[in-house]
Amino acid sequence: MADEATRRVVSEIPVLKTNAGPRDRELWVQRLKEEYQSLIRYVENNKNSDNDWFRLESNKEGTRWFGKCWYIHDLLKYEFDIEFDIPITYPTTAPEIAVPELDGKTAKMYRGGKICLTDHFKPLWARNVPKFGLAHLMALGLGPWLAVEVPDLIQKGVIQHKEKCNP
Repeated sequence: MADEATRRVVSEIPVLKTNAGPRDRELWVQRLKEEYQSLIRYVENNKNSDNDWFRLESNKEGTRWFGKCWYIHDLLKYEFDIEFDIPITYPTTAPEIAVPELDGKTAKMYRGGKICLTDHFKPLWARNVPKFGLAHLMALGLGPWLAVEVPDLIQKGVIQHKEKCNP
C-alpha cells in the first residue's frame, strides 16, 4: 500500500459517515457538508506541513468540481487545471479526475484527460465506501499520480515550465 508518510497524512483526514450521492437530496446535503469539512481539514493540514498543492471549488449542487493543482519540480511550479463530476452512483463509484492540458501526453490517462486510477486507487476506494471522500481522492489519487507522472513528463520534454516556454 502506501508509505508511512502517506498513511499519516490520510489518517489525519476525517472519514465520512453519510452514504449518499447526488440523487439522495437531503442526505446529499449532509454528505456535501462532510466532504467540505474533510477537504478543509486536509488543506489546513497540508498548509501546516508546507505541502499546499491544490484548490478546489464546486458548483452550487456539489456535483461538478474544478480548480487547480500544482507540482514543484527542481524549484519550479507546474500548475494544472483539474475538473471532475460526481458520479450518480457516488460514493460507491469514485470520481474520475481530469487534467485536460495533459490529455494525450501520458499513457496513464484516458480520453478527455482523465487520469488512470484503476489499478491502485479504485480497489482502495471500493474497500472504504462510504468513509472515503474527495479529500481522500486528492491525497491517494491525484497526489501520487502527479508525483509519478509530472517528473516523467518533464524529463521526457513533454511538458515545460511556463517561464522556459515564454522567457
